[in-house]
Amino acid sequence: MSLKNRLSLLIGLDSLIVFFSIFLGYYLLHPWTNPLESRVLLVSAITIFVGHHIFATYYGLYRKVWEYASVGELALIFKTVTWSIATVAAMQLIAVNDILLRALAITWMLHVILIGGSRLSWRFFRDNKVQKEQYETKRTLIIGAGKAGTLVGRQLLGNPRSGLKPIAFLDDDSRKHGLEVFGVRVLAGTDIIADTVRDNEIEHIIIAIPSMSKQGMAELIKRCVDTGIRTQTIPVIEDIMTGKVSVTDIQDVRIEDLLGREEVELDMNKIAVQLSGKTILVTGAGGSIGSELSRQVARFGPKQLILLGHGENSIYTIHMELQKKIGDNTELIPVIADIQDRDRILKVMQQYRPDVVYHAAAHKHVPLMEINPIEAVKNNIYGTRNVAEAAHFASVSNFVMISTDKAVNPPNVMGASKRVAEMIVQNLAKESDTKFAAVRFGNVLGSRGSVVPLFKKQIAAGGPVTVTDSEMTRYFMTIPEASRLVIQAGTLAAGGEVFVLDMGEPVKIVDLAKNLIRLSGYSEDEIMIQFTGIRTGEKMFEELLNENEIQKEKVFPKIYIGKANPISQHELLYVLEKIPQLGDSEIKELLVGLANRKNVDTDGVSVPTLLMTSQQQREPAQATK
Repeated sequence: MSLKNRLSLLIGLDSLIVFFSIFLGYYLLHPWTNPLESRVLLVSAITIFVGHHIFATYYGLYRKVWEYASVGELALIFKTVTWSIATVAAMQLIAVNDILLRALAITWMLHVILIGGSRLSWRFFRDNKVQKEQYETKRTLIIGAGKAGTLVGRQLLGNPRSGLKPIAFLDDDSRKHGLEVFGVRVLAGTDIIADTVRDNEIEHIIIAIPSMSKQGMAELIKRCVDTGIRTQTIPVIEDIMTGKVSVTDIQDVRIEDLLGREEVELDMNKIAVQLSGKTILVTGAGGSIGSELSRQVARFGPKQLILLGHGENSIYTIHMELQKKIGDNTELIPVIADIQDRDRILKVMQQYRPDVVYHAAAHKHVPLMEINPIEAVKNNIYGTRNVAEAAHFASVSNFVMISTDKAVNPPNVMGASKRVAEMIVQNLAKESDTKFAAVRFGNVLGSRGSVVPLFKKQIAAGGPVTVTDSEMTRYFMTIPEASRLVIQAGTLAAGGEVFVLDMGEPVKIVDLAKNLIRLSGYSEDEIMIQFTGIRTGEKMFEELLNENEIQKEKVFPKIYIGKANPISQHELLYVLEKIPQLGDSEIKELLVGLANRKNVDTDGVSVPTLLMTSQQQREPAQATK
């Protein structure tokens, strides 16, 4: 039905109801009187007719979608009728100096019943029609019988097309046990999830407790996932309060939700002082960490945000994304540059003279760097030196390098190259006014090259999901959390620190794979897990600090300062000069040996025994050529 026809129908229907109500009310009290001869009745009828349409328009009764009518719409009907009757009473007082209270009371009651009934009857008709239609629905358990849970339950019951039919509620509030919400019983607490799923043949679970802590939510989600039933949640309370989403926006459980890491309250004032109105440069701005760093920095309104990266597509993507979000006071500057190009990096740094540099550009893939060690050296070591020295020459205030837990006791080229990069930054901090620091953390969920996207692709393809070893563990955190803590650590730098983020408890990779399989709606019988063996350069267990670097005190929640000693300038220059003359195996031996040394000579006089030995082994071979 068109809007014009619908409006005409409602106005016509209301007009009949208005006249019928007032004439019937008058007739019930004065059945022997001809209503057409009553002056007061005619004045009242005209007044209520005009008044009703005025107030109905004012309260929007003609704009409502009545098939979804509820208590709110009934309240508007009540207001419209009451004000219409009040207007009639005032007109009667003016016309005949009297108010026919009994007649108006009957008219008010008939008016409300008939107007309300005409509207709600359409909803009853619609609901009855929809319920008769056949829809395939899944038996659904809703966990949480508070406001959020009842809203979700009501939405699902009123919309069978959703494919979900609430069967039961679970809630830890014992006062609600045994009660019914829209005809659905609250059975018990969340300690009987598995039993409830089995006894009620549950096919779907929705967790509707947006205010629950992340750790509590992670434990609850794990119990739900362990049942093998698809589990969904509603958004967290912060997103609901800020209006980003609605409480009824049901979403799939993400693997991040199983980490259970609570949000850290950042020192927003200190961060704002460092970033607001300043020029900020992010290298690797198109990567997983670099792009999220750029998003977080943009929130603080820098004067200029320079997005530097080697890949034009990734820089284009983050540039277009941020253009839609930033304010008019921030200038976005995309820069295509390779950090291995020293002259280019020096020119960029001199041209823009940033206040803060976040150096996220790096090669991070362990097996690939084992095969291509010189590329790890060129990008992670020489590239870092180029950016760091350019920052020093441009008098940058703060320089923060993104490092990795793989820099601790590394058996591989990638980790060793990042440890040497840390040493470069630490050495520069000794002779520069720039506050150089490195921030070390583990794996981030969802980053390019991480196991999560790989597992998802393997699951989508029907498996198998490949895991190197059943005992392999890794530390994980989300990209936004890592980026926020990196920015916070940058405000704490005095120069030369290696900050270490608290990654929580290590996670078994096989458990991660199992959880992803279950979250995808499959069992381990449907998607098999295949163990392939540890790859070259991989460690079974990652570390964030070695035994000589452990420092228990936190300088900020989830942020430590490691006591990693820098290599001497003499040793560092020797390494950087000799690497291009080495073969792949010699590069790995040199870097791994250097990164794993326990006691580093920092007096700038003696050359490490390892390097001397390596040099002596090569010189005779060169002399015989």
